[in-house]
Amino acid sequence: MEENELRAVLAENIKKYRNKRGWNQQLLAEKIGISANYLSAVETEKGWVSPLTLVKLAKALEIEVFQLFFPINPQNSMQDDLENDRMKRFVKDLTIALNVSTTEVLKNTVAKVSKEYLC
Repeated sequence: MEENELRAVLAENIKKYRNKRGWNQQLLAEKIGISANYLSAVETEKGWVSPLTLVKLAKALEIEVFQLFFPINPQNSMQDDLENDRMKRFVKDLTIALNVSTTEVLKNTVAKVSKEYLC
């Protein structure tokens, strides 16, 4: 992957995760302690970020740093697979924590809520 492709992937992912939370650039910039102009430069592939800023971005967006570098590609299901694995672990852990007798009921409920509120 070339540098310009990496910048494009990072920019798209920041926008995707920011928009998913309903945040504008100003709000995200304030949350991580950078200027909105700097965030705009990153999102338009004109700027680059330090490792510390990457960590702050991921923390604010509640994702792992590596997720900022997954190419957005409908043909590539790697990110979907990671999300599915994360959801399966979540359901399993929640089932144990709540002492629910059947994971299927909980799984269906979590899936419905996730679709409605997290997408």
